[in-house]
Amino acid sequence: MHDTHEIHCHPAEQGHGYSPQKDAYVARMRRIEGQVRGIEKMIAEDKYCIDVLTQISAVTRALQAVSLALLEDHLNHCVVGAAKASDEEGRAKVAEATAAVPRLWKS
Repeated sequence: MHDTHEIHCHPAEQGHGYSPQKDAYVARMRRIEGQVRGIEKMIAEDKYCIDVLTQISAVTRALQAVSLALLEDHLNHCVVGAAKASDEEGRAKVAEATAAVPRLWKS
């Protein structure tokens, strides 16, 4: 039988490490969405290039902050839960998280 942490971390299941903060994450993403719309409007209105780039940089940083928080939640919930279930499951979740880090750095 699997540890409940492992079950909750499976992509097909409900309940992930971020679930308790889901509303906060949704609110953050909505703010970022608003920032992106603002950038679109700036471009449509022919705003100064550097001002547009500054706003793009702000959105990028905001997305990176969300990504890092989600990764931390994943490590604390899914990876720890898998490690408690078995060494093999723990190593698999560590490998999965490790593979995700370069994708975050490239974005």
